[in-house]
Order: sequence, then C-alpha cells, then structure tokens
Amino acid sequence: MLEQSSPRGTFLKVADAVKTRIDADPDMSELPSAADLMRDYKISRGVALRAFGVLQKDGVAEPVRGGRWRVVRAGTSVDRRPLDQRVADLIADEHLEVGAPFPSTSVLADRFGVSRPTMTKALDKLEAAGMLASGGQGKVRTVRALPIREERS
Repeated sequence: MLEQSSPRGTFLKVADAVKTRIDADPDMSELPSAADLMRDYKISRGVALRAFGVLQKDGVAEPVRGGRWRVVRAGTSVDRRPLDQRVADLIADEHLEVGAPFPSTSVLADRFGVSRPTMTKALDKLEAAGMLASGGQGKVRTVRALPIREERS
C-alpha cells in the first residue's frame, strides 16, 4: 500500500487508512494491534505508534490497558472506573441481598469482556474489602456486605 521512497508522512497515511476502516465498520470497537498494522502496511513499530498517536489526537481512538487501542465514537460512553467498582455495582443493580450467591468468575469475565484472571483479581479486591465471601475453590462466592453508593454530580 505505501509505496514511497520517503517515510515522511507514512504514519499519517496509515492513520487515514485506519480511520477509513473505522468509518466502514460501525461495529468496530477495537483497533488492530501495532503488530497487525506493521504486517498489513509493512511499516515499523515506531510508525504504527505514531499513527495511533494521530488517531488519539483526532479523538478517534484511546489507549486501553494492555497495549491495545479502543475506538471512540461520538455519542457513546465508556465506563472508565476500575473493574472492581463496576463489579461491585452488580450487587445493587441486581438487588442481591447479603448471603446471596454471586455470579461466577467466568460469567462475569464474559459479561465485562475481560479475561478470567483479570476478573479474579477484581473479585479478590472485593473479598479483601469485605463485600464478598469466598467459598474456596469450586465453591460459590456470596455477598457479605452491600456497597455504599455515592451520589455523583
């Protein structure tokens, strides 16, 4: 795709190509990785990272933990609170009472779109905070305390 003798401006062309892909696919929520861009456009890692920088500056993408990039679309909101806080909100949102069984790690990982180890870390934080009681390996976690909701302005 990028056949030019000078590498100047290559990252801008890659950024434009990625923007075109985003516009063409309204369901696209995650950008290709730097390795994918390097392979597809035959560019260096530095050029790929500069293209991501252009996309971020233009408000089209934002970095996500783990080195990935997320598509930012006008009119959509993303909950950027820590995962353990979002999981704790399930207790109130689903009207779980003290002693009620809590959904499994696998179910929650699928629901929030994260890996099981990431979800396990979030649940461990809730256990340490005293909100969940662990039943041990293979046992169901239960709600130990209800979260205190803060009013947001």
